[in-house]
Amino acid sequence: MKCAWDQFLSIVPTRYRKDVDNLGREKLEELRLRVEHPAELILNGISHFLTGCVTKEDIQYVVNTASRYSPWSMASSAQGYLTAQGGHRIGICGECVVQAGQVTGIRYATSLCMRVARSFPGIGQAAPTRGSLLILGPPGAGKTTLLRDLIRIRSQAGSAVSVVDERGELFPSATFETGPRTDILIGCSKAQGVEMALRTMGPHCIAVDEITAAQDCQALMSAGWCGVELLATAHAVNCADLQNRKIYKPLADSGLFTHALVLRKDKSWHMERM
Repeated sequence: MKCAWDQFLSIVPTRYRKDVDNLGREKLEELRLRVEHPAELILNGISHFLTGCVTKEDIQYVVNTASRYSPWSMASSAQGYLTAQGGHRIGICGECVVQAGQVTGIRYATSLCMRVARSFPGIGQAAPTRGSLLILGPPGAGKTTLLRDLIRIRSQAGSAVSVVDERGELFPSATFETGPRTDILIGCSKAQGVEMALRTMGPHCIAVDEITAAQDCQALMSAGWCGVELLATAHAVNCADLQNRKIYKPLADSGLFTHALVLRKDKSWHMERM
């Protein structure tokens, strides 16, 4: 298991660091901070509360430190998240700034969900190394972690893999092993990134995390119809659930994906034929 743990600790408010380090170095999944409530640690699926209440200063410290006061990083808060160094994702809730009907930022954050990014080399070893695969599971099930390993395995097996890493979470800096034939595009939308990779990198495989919009599905289908293999994740319990979701149905019906890897609550997975 690999994790940029020290980088995660660096964005935790100072008064919580010792407890978070002692309790969570090996098994912390999420640290949740809510103003005027105790900090909550999710340790292997089990909730543990620390003493004392979170303050608005604690929240602001995390946001400022994680974004490194960068306007580019802060812009992503309009989508409800920040990505800290090491690939750690921070979900944000609070008072939104809305202009022309669109959320442009969060003026006052009141809750944070800080997810620890970890890599578990080998968890995807039993998956097919050819063909297109869709990883399914609810939020927090481990979709990104499994995708990260599948990318590495295919890259090591000889495939040129183009990764569209919109949030900079899959392969932050040198934290996680990418494989020798992996090319990573960070910071652009999935739809734009898939088109750019297809046009410029000549990939055997294109990988994206968290399909959430119709344009994401259309971009993947365009790439798949050009003969490129696909690796992607989506929020669904299983293949039947995927079919019932309007956004995903065209992708599921396309025939481009041969199998789905469906994650269980214990973070193991099984394979379903699409």
